[in-house]
Amino acid sequence: MICSLRGVLLAKSPGQAVIECGGVGYDVAISVATFSALPKEGAEARLHVYTKVAEDQLALFGFAELDEKRLFERLIAVSGIGPKLAITVLSGIASERLVTAIRSSDHGSLVKIPGIGKKTAERIVLELKDKLDDLQGFSTSSGLSGHPQGHSMGAVADDALSALVNLGYARPIAQKAVETAMEKDGAAKESFEALFRAAMANIR
Repeated sequence: MICSLRGVLLAKSPGQAVIECGGVGYDVAISVATFSALPKEGAEARLHVYTKVAEDQLALFGFAELDEKRLFERLIAVSGIGPKLAITVLSGIASERLVTAIRSSDHGSLVKIPGIGKKTAERIVLELKDKLDDLQGFSTSSGLSGHPQGHSMGAVADDALSALVNLGYARPIAQKAVETAMEKDGAAKESFEALFRAAMANIR
């Protein structure tokens, strides 16, 4: 079972990373937070990995932080939530806010996440409210080599737009949200995660 990967980051996009280890390229599904924490392509990166083995598929899910992986594992233990939806959840809301929402039974914040309806939100709170005590915090740098640099303003906006579309939002709506976020806060253009979160807030 693969539990971690360390190697050269060959490619990355919101939702996906390819890491070469020992001459083999591993395609790993990632959250928006992990994408933001990854270094530039060509640099060394390390991810905590959850491996899903099915009859006809081997799927890898990677995380910058061990706590994010633990939260992912809690989510997929909830009835009706598979690995892909769990990644969408972790992309749709910051991990800290997700933990806070679950602990405080804040169903309203949960249903704003793409793919999460009222009943699913209620199940998440019911099943996880008392199972998150070992999650201490979420840093975006631990376990990674390098920094999320090298983006131009255009690349940052394109990545944010791509992430929103990957979450299921219509491209025109996503593009408008990104443009509005940049108009409201010029500094957001410099940070993928800041721009992505601001755009998400505009959609809601």
